[in-house]
Amino acid sequence: MKMRPMKPAESRVAALGLLLLVMVLAYFLLLHWWFVAPLRDIDSQMDDLRDTQSRYAAAIAEKPQLQKRIEELGHNQTDSSTFLPESDPNAASAALMQRVVDDAAKFAQEGSCEVSQKMPVNNPGATSTDPYQKVVVSISLHCDMQPLVGLLYTLEKGKPYLFVQDFSVYRNPLVNQQKSVAPLEVQFTLAGYVRASNASGTPPANGNGANPTEQPAGGDDE
Repeated sequence: MKMRPMKPAESRVAALGLLLLVMVLAYFLLLHWWFVAPLRDIDSQMDDLRDTQSRYAAAIAEKPQLQKRIEELGHNQTDSSTFLPESDPNAASAALMQRVVDDAAKFAQEGSCEVSQKMPVNNPGATSTDPYQKVVVSISLHCDMQPLVGLLYTLEKGKPYLFVQDFSVYRNPLVNQQKSVAPLEVQFTLAGYVRASNASGTPPANGNGANPTEQPAGGDDE
């Protein structure tokens, strides 16, 4: 089959189309992947850097207010009653267990609530260099629902700050068969914090205030 020759107008249209195709291919092969795409990546990275710089600038601008707030919090902690008053963890554990007994007795009029077992729990992660030492005690209760709610609220909402952890509650089925409503069997650990005592490192002064290296005046004459 013999193809007929194109007319001049058709030849111009085909030439323009071919030229356009060559220009598009040349753009993507020579310009876009070598110049345009890298410039776009650089522009995106610059936008990210400007955003990061603005966030850092805002944080730096807030630094004086943050330092002032930290100083206020440190001053409040020095005078606050959020820590256990005892300085010795053993004494704090004994006082914490006695506090649970006393607080449980306050709700006796609302129902039965008896501390069946209490013991201190060792804190193996604590070191003598920690500024605060965690004190943990294990508590077991035979308690009705109403006094239990009041006891837990008193422990967690008062001061010093205490934290109820590892909480479990169940009703003993054997006792439940003997009584219409058996008390709840409750177990939990109660934690608080004491401040570690700081050694001053200053030698104690003598009772009379005299320097031990000084000889008293009026010694024996030779």
